[in-house]
This record gives sequence, C-alpha cells and structure tokens, in this order.
Amino acid sequence: MEITAVKGIGTKSAELLKKLNIYTVEDLIKYYPVNYDLYEEPVYLDEIDNRLVISVYATVMDNLLVRHVRNMDIATVMAEDMRGEKIKLIWFNMPYLRSSIKKGMRFIFRGRIKYSGLLKEFDQPEVYTPSKYQEKLNSLQPLYSLTKGISNNFLVKSITNALGIIKIPEYLPEEFRRKYDLADINYALKKIHFPGNMEELAYARKRLVFDEFFMFIYNMQKLKENEKLIENSFVLDNFSLSDSIIKKLPYELTGAQKRTLEDIRKDVSGAFVMQRLIQGDVGSGKTIIAFLSMIDYASKGIQCALMAPTEVLAEQHYGDFKRLIDENNLDINVYLLTGSLSVRKKKEIYAEIEEKTNAVVIGTHALIQDKVNYKNLGLVVIDEQHRFGVNQRETLMNKGIMPHVISMSATPIPRTLAIILYSDMDISVIDELPSNRKSIKNCVVGKDFRPNAYRFIAGQVKQGRQAYIICPMVEENDTLEAENVIDYSEMLKKTMPSNIRIAYLHGKMKADEKNNIIREFSTGNIDVLVSTTVIEVGINVPNATVMMVENSERFGLSALHQLRGRVGRGEHQSYCIFIATTNNKDKLNKLNILNNSNDGFYVASEDLKLRGPGDFFGIRQSGEMGFQMADIYTDGNVLKEAKNAVDEYMEKGYEELMENYRKRVIY
Repeated sequence: MEITAVKGIGTKSAELLKKLNIYTVEDLIKYYPVNYDLYEEPVYLDEIDNRLVISVYATVMDNLLVRHVRNMDIATVMAEDMRGEKIKLIWFNMPYLRSSIKKGMRFIFRGRIKYSGLLKEFDQPEVYTPSKYQEKLNSLQPLYSLTKGISNNFLVKSITNALGIIKIPEYLPEEFRRKYDLADINYALKKIHFPGNMEELAYARKRLVFDEFFMFIYNMQKLKENEKLIENSFVLDNFSLSDSIIKKLPYELTGAQKRTLEDIRKDVSGAFVMQRLIQGDVGSGKTIIAFLSMIDYASKGIQCALMAPTEVLAEQHYGDFKRLIDENNLDINVYLLTGSLSVRKKKEIYAEIEEKTNAVVIGTHALIQDKVNYKNLGLVVIDEQHRFGVNQRETLMNKGIMPHVISMSATPIPRTLAIILYSDMDISVIDELPSNRKSIKNCVVGKDFRPNAYRFIAGQVKQGRQAYIICPMVEENDTLEAENVIDYSEMLKKTMPSNIRIAYLHGKMKADEKNNIIREFSTGNIDVLVSTTVIEVGINVPNATVMMVENSERFGLSALHQLRGRVGRGEHQSYCIFIATTNNKDKLNKLNILNNSNDGFYVASEDLKLRGPGDFFGIRQSGEMGFQMADIYTDGNVLKEAKNAVDEYMEKGYEELMENYRKRVIY
C-alpha cells in the first residue's frame, strides 16, 4: 500500500520518509522505535543518579523573566524542590509562559539536566500540573531515529494513522501462539510503538523477535529441502602447493588454523559439495586459510571468487592476496571487481573472467551482477558473511555449477546458537590467536580522563601511529544525550595539536565519500578518524594502535569487542580506551568484562549472562544476520523456540498460512 494512503502524508512527506527507507505503509509500521521515553515518578534534585531525563516537583520562586536576545526570546526563572534544592529553568521562544507560570505555583518540570558550574539547569522543560502528570505516569512514549524535516511527533501521528488502515494476516496458528506465549501479530505491531507499560512492550517485542527468527530459519530449511547433498564436481586431492607456501610464511599457523584447513581439505576431496563456515575471533587468521584454499584451486585451472562487504575490505584482500601470489611466483590471475570501477575497466575484467580459468576474482556485490559470467567457478569465499542476505550469497553460488563455499564470520556466537543459524553449513572454529600478536591493553575510564586520552593519542601520532575515536551518533539528537561525530571532530581539531590530521566518518555519507575517507586513513593521510560503528567491519589498518570509544555504556559488549578488533592488527602495542559517562555499577561491571579479556567468545558468553530485558533499549546490540529487532545474544532462548516451531510447522504442513502471509493481504 502506497505511503500516501496514510492520513497526513503527502508527496513532500513521502519523499522525506524515503531517507528513512520508508516507502510503503508496511515499511512505516515496521519502522520501530529506537528507544522509549518513560514518564517516571518525580525525584528530588539530589537524587538525579545520572539519569538523562528526569521529572522534578518544584515551586516557582519568582515571576518569569523574559529577555530578547539575537532574535530570540529567552524566559528564565528559579525553582526549588521540597528539600530546598534549586534549579534554573530556561525556555526559548516561549514568552507566553509568563501568563501560566507565576511565583509560588507548583509544577512538575520534566527534561534533561545540565550544569552551569554547580548550578543545575533545565533547558526547555515540559511543564505539568500534578494531575496532568499523573495521567502520563509510567507511560512509554516512542522515540524514533529521525532525519531533517521529519519530527518524532510526525512519526507518532503517521504510525497511529497507519495502524488504523492496515492489518497483517497471521501465519502462526493459535496453538503455536499459545504454546510459545506469543501475541497476535497486529497487537504486537501496535504495542511495539505504543505500549501501555513495560510488560506490554516485552510481550510485543517477543513476538516480533520470534517472527524474525522464524522466517530466517524457515527460509533456510526451504533452501535445504531443495539442495540436499550435491555431488562434488571440483574434487581436489593434492595440496602440495599450499603446503609449500605454508612453510614460507613468516609465522607458523596455529593449531586451530591447521585443523580448519584440514576440515576444508577433507570436504573438497570428498564426494559432496562443501558448505563450511569458518568462525573465528577478530585477528584469528581466517583469511589466510581461505587464501591457501583459493591458491590450490586456481593453480589447477579452477576459478575462485571472494566477496567482501565493503570496497575497502575488498581492496585490502586483493592487495594481500596479490602479494602472496607475487612472493611465490605463482601463475594465477588476480582481479579486483568493485562498483566504483569505470565501465571500461569492468568490461575488461568481465572479458578476462570469461576466458581465464586460473583466476581469482576479489570484490564486493559487483561479483554477482548479471554481466559477470564465470568460466568455471569452483570455490566461493564470502567474508563477513552475515553482512550479506541469503539471496546475495545464493546468487554468487549460482554463478558457478555448484561451487564449494567457505563463509567467514568474526562474530563469536555460542555454538548452540550457531548450529541453528548456520544449519546449512558445517562449522570450523578458530579459537586461537596467532602467537605474534600482542595483547591489546584496555582501560575503562570516566569522562574526566578525556584530556589524558587526547594527550596519549597525540603521543601515539607523534610516534607515527593512528587512532580511532568512536561516537554513538552521527549528529546531535534532541532525544539522546551522547557524543556525535560531526561536533566531536570539530571540537577535537580545536583541542589537539594543529599538525594532527582529523576526519570524521559515518554511515549517512555517500559511498564514494566513505570509501575515500577510509582509503585516506588506510594510507596514513589521516591521523585520527572520528567515526560511528560503520568501521566495525571492513577496515584493516595495522598502523592504528588506539581505539577510544565514547559513551561506551551505550553499546553492547559484542559490538565493542568488534570495534576493539580494528586495533592490535600490526606489530605495535595497541590500546583500547572505553569512556563511560555513567556511574551505574551494573553498566561499569559489564564494561569491565572487556577490560579483563580480549577473548571474543568469553566476552559473548559473559554478555549473554548479564543481558536483561532492558537491553533492547537504545543502540542495537548485535545487528547480526540482518535482523531488525532480534538480537542473537539477548534472544537466544527465543531463537531455540523458533527453531522448534519451524520444525513442527513444516511437519504439520502449514504452508498455505505462510503463502497467505507472504502475499501481504491488507484490508
């Protein structure tokens, strides 16, 4: 259903909503809140406890003073709570408040506390009479990710109207909903946006999480039904070439790497096509295993393709693989195929791929375009495979006649969950780090440590090293108090020595712009890169030795561990500084897990133990497998339930219900 069918959304609004990837009514109702504003009991000013937004019951101490400054009316007044603590209230362009807020009157003021020296301030607080506030008490108001021209109120109204004109058909029989304690789909969609309380929110979220897992597993099962065991058309039983290269490597493979390589060799010399996942922590040495396998095949005249999620990562793999080929004087053609290449260059590579059998093609999504025709593709390697959809992976595999597939993932998923998520693959785990890697030194510190951190980073840059600084947001957001890359980088340029080259990076930038920034950082032309988590995957700069994460309590531990994996990739000692802006003991204890261990599997298992229902607020935690709502760590139990439900669903033959759901009948 077209988005303009929703009351209040015209052509102009529809264009703005496209920036949020909202094109249809269904897109709109599935544009879930990123957080919720909880109207809690009012507190005293000496009980703030580092909360972002608070409500205070206070008495107005004087009449409002309104001053006209630079085309703006600024209204100010002091207020006092029942314990005599004072706070300054400030409103901008709201002079009319003079008639309703007067000396001696009592209100509940709600907003974000700021400090001017020792004085507490409320900027633009909401004002409620006690009876009006009582109506809102304990209610949850949705907060959405916004773009210029789209306000939170607009989305609230639009989603309310959309929910009134759409109904999604149910694919789960009532017996399943009872068995797994799941809400009706339309109830869940309504309550995820407008829950009456925490219980309703948790109930709605469980259903939507279950749906995401169920659909993923159902689709995987359907693929497996069609694939069965496929005969191996590219049998390989001689590995002398890769063995000779291993002997020349400047390091020795770990025991886990050797076991994984042996798993692959058994697969490719067997009767059936290989589908293997290599799961290993960041920096564990997965890529060299894939390279060795590609060399064995390409040297026998069988083509290989490696698909990476970003152009920069593809370029890095291309450079590393090309060096390995040149150092060993091998007769293997290596090509880099990415979207940013000129049309002429692409045509040249297409022609080469159609002709050369001893070829390795490394690239991005460009590998699966219609114009790419492989001559005899026998091995496909998919790096950071969770970054690609099932259809993209399948398209690449279909470019050959049933090639072998190696998928690689640095996500340390507990084995019980990995078996469900990767049910179509055999799994090899690389659980050792190369002996030549220096352990990253970590510290969890408060915001007062920032000046020391800046001096330390400047010292590292002086020694020729580079640094990352991660902020949780792209730009300032009225609904969240957290550092943002744009303002932060400007502040940093004024704070750090002028000879230090600083740039920022975020996901809203155009692809070319992002790639250029990452290339400049990779080649050493940028000293400090201020970024969002867009650098979590797809950047390998061995010269970067410092990772500093602002507002680190706002991220999941697994996301922080992935970020930490961007350093410690070279010969120099590396450091990770987690800046915490909270005094909450539970959150600090959680961050200390990272302080005490660099082992991703340990971090993931501890993360799983500590997470609770509150963790689905704020920044997304894992974001793996393309799930919008589900989190493979927090929701591990729901994942297991969804697996059992899919098995029962298919056994009982509920395909018709699924077909009806997929037609998206709306009435």
